[in-house]
Amino acid sequence: MLLTIEAMMDNLPKSPVSEPVFRKETGFRHLLAAARYSLQGLQRLWQEAAFRHEVIALGAGLVFLAAINAPLVHDLIFILLMLLLFCVEALNTAIEEIVDRVSPEFSSAARNAKDLGSFAVFCLLLANGGFILYSLISTVFFSVSAI
Repeated sequence: MLLTIEAMMDNLPKSPVSEPVFRKETGFRHLLAAARYSLQGLQRLWQEAAFRHEVIALGAGLVFLAAINAPLVHDLIFILLMLLLFCVEALNTAIEEIVDRVSPEFSSAARNAKDLGSFAVFCLLLANGGFILYSLISTVFFSVSAI
């Protein structure tokens, strides 16, 4: 009598269902856990010199905008652009972490992934620099009060 694979699988001893290694929080505990994870991410990102330089650039940019008496909306746009830069820097760092873990040896795919993340950061640096230049020209030379 030939047994099918299904029949053989049914005769195997059943392993008890074990608890998952990680249990997802719900409700208010989920909110606290998410805040903790975000702070851990910020701590990791702070280890990157590029991020620390970007934080300094945020402060310098706000001082510069105050010095040229730029409209408040320029401050808000600059802060929004810098927060976007911080987000992309965090994602770039995450890509680098994963690539270094998965592909420690040289790989053109790994290099491309890192280069693309770096390019995304570069684009936002250009956007921030361009906005500061726009703010300078519009505030000092043309006295435009709004965007």
